[in-house]
Amino acid sequence: MNVTLKIWRQESVDRPGGYALYEANDISPEMSFLEMLDIVNEQLIATGEVPIEFDHDCREGICGTCSLVIDGIPHGPQRSTATCQLHMRKFEDGATITVEPWRAAGFPIIRDLVVDRSAFDRIIEAGGFISVATGSAPEANLTPVPREAAEAAMDAASCIGCGACVAACPNGAAQLFAAAKITQLNLLPQGQPERWARTVNMVDTMEEYFGSCTNIGECASACPQDISLDFIALMNRDYARGMVRQRRLTGQRS
Repeated sequence: MNVTLKIWRQESVDRPGGYALYEANDISPEMSFLEMLDIVNEQLIATGEVPIEFDHDCREGICGTCSLVIDGIPHGPQRSTATCQLHMRKFEDGATITVEPWRAAGFPIIRDLVVDRSAFDRIIEAGGFISVATGSAPEANLTPVPREAAEAAMDAASCIGCGACVAACPNGAAQLFAAAKITQLNLLPQGQPERWARTVNMVDTMEEYFGSCTNIGECASACPQDISLDFIALMNRDYARGMVRQRRLTGQRS
């Protein structure tokens, strides 16, 4: 199959960018989208041109590194799929495909299709650590965890931190990512000692870099792991409780 690629090229966050057209010919429909970009880059290198920069790592839908907006949709037209798992058979022969980086104030462009997602790292860092001295590792089965809580925590922990939720949100909000990272700990017994401080710190840090949630739901639609909007509700509940507890501890009054 043959396709035309309309790809965003930009030297740095301080330089203006624009679209460039490239032809990708004789592409196998069984190739992944990133394998197709690899072939285009090999052709560019062979002709002495600068290759297209894009993020990738495991190419198994696990690491969350791939971050492309394809035809206006983060990760492309196939639901519940990371860019590296998207295959060229999802596109029509002769199609023109537009490829852009994540578009959000919290994700400044580094070059071409690569963005700086270190704001996610700062949210995680704000969560701190568990301060309980546990001694030697206890037998895992000695800590009872309700099945429903364990399954919900595992669902939240499936977030790969790719940032598609932010790229899809008209407000550039990161509530779905933060909610998943907070809830995966808050639902388990081991996460209780730091629950309230963790939630407040992570949400406050998130709000330094990203927009506000207005319940549009685009984040969940774009998520390759199908993270539920319910986790945002759980995060908001714990944030409200955490703020109340914080005010009590510091003696503040409304």
